[in-house]
Amino acid sequence: MSINIDQANATAVERIMSARPMLTGVAAARDVIPGMRDNLLLHAGPPIEWGRMSGPLRGALIGAMLFEGLAKSETEAVTRAERGEVVFEPCHHHGAVGPMAGVISASMKVYVIENVEHGNKSFSNLNEGYGKVLRYGAYSEDVLKRLRWMNDVLGPALADALSLGSGIDLRALIAEALHMGDEGHNRNKAGSLIYLKLIAPLIAKVVKDDAVESEVLQFIGDNALSVLNPVMAACKAMTDAAHGVEGSTIVTSMARNGTDFGIRVSGLGERQWFTAPAEIPVGLFFSGFTQADANPDIGDSAITETAGIGGFAMATAPAIVTFVGGTPRDAINATLEMYEITSAESKFFSMPALDFRGTPTGIDIRKVVELGVAPRINTGIAHKNAGVGQVGAGLVRPPLKIFEDALVAFAEKYNL
Repeated sequence: MSINIDQANATAVERIMSARPMLTGVAAARDVIPGMRDNLLLHAGPPIEWGRMSGPLRGALIGAMLFEGLAKSETEAVTRAERGEVVFEPCHHHGAVGPMAGVISASMKVYVIENVEHGNKSFSNLNEGYGKVLRYGAYSEDVLKRLRWMNDVLGPALADALSLGSGIDLRALIAEALHMGDEGHNRNKAGSLIYLKLIAPLIAKVVKDDAVESEVLQFIGDNALSVLNPVMAACKAMTDAAHGVEGSTIVTSMARNGTDFGIRVSGLGERQWFTAPAEIPVGLFFSGFTQADANPDIGDSAITETAGIGGFAMATAPAIVTFVGGTPRDAINATLEMYEITSAESKFFSMPALDFRGTPTGIDIRKVVELGVAPRINTGIAHKNAGVGQVGAGLVRPPLKIFEDALVAFAEKYNL
């Protein structure tokens, strides 16, 4: 098979950069996510069976079963999971993404993102905020109560608000946030404030109860991660548009389930994952916790780096080092290193600290393998036990083996 890899990669990266993801709605997962059904639970990362799942992922799935009424107790949830009475599939197989455990169940409200340039859609759950939350494997009654409020109050308010306009341009929001000190993954303070600015007037128009309006706006405003989930879905819409380009070596997914780290490549199969054991992130820990408490890397949020922000845009977010460790110089060096393994510079996401140079975009598995340089990912650190929650934040890299395996598979497919 005769292919021009560089031309294929140029096509794939152009599709990433030209994508225009718009936040257009909020709806129940079963109503909008392709293939969603009542006994299906979506999770972060590549495929995994119950027996190999980490504590945080199991906890989140137990919580989702309790939330949906698929089980009445933890014991029943575990039994049903072990018997195969509920189905677990990656968010990525359904056009969706979720942070940390990433669990989405049928009745959960999700953001709906439309890539108006290429016509594909993507989805993400709503962000719960900080503390003991489902995405870190917590499923106590207060966690479930918050989820019910999000579904019954927050979600409908957002849905009604977004129905008033043509949507929120997430590409423009990300670009502005990068100029205000965000990197789009672990630091979202500016992006969340921009989101609040854009959504608040719409919420004020549709929510008639002053107390409810105040509660909804307070919840969004108090959560510096409010925008993370729609930003992740925006990045998913961007990278999905680049998947399936014949002959392309560009990575279109990087995701972790707390046990395995997996990638997908544009020129290979739609559901062809290359996996290896996930690394434990290295970073700064909250008081009372150490590296020994950390779970292996988990979450779909590495989709941000896949699209060219997050750890690839650290140079524009010097304050991120107070959360993940290092110095502002280290943040700049992290971005400079990522130019070595990517094939382009973003047309829309630029960094003032580097004279408005575009962020490194389009991870090329050939360059990763040739240089022995794996992508840098900013990440939260989950406790290895379900329900404890976030214990720190730091940096992690995927195992080089998954890029090597992908390159071998690519060579075999294209007879190189």
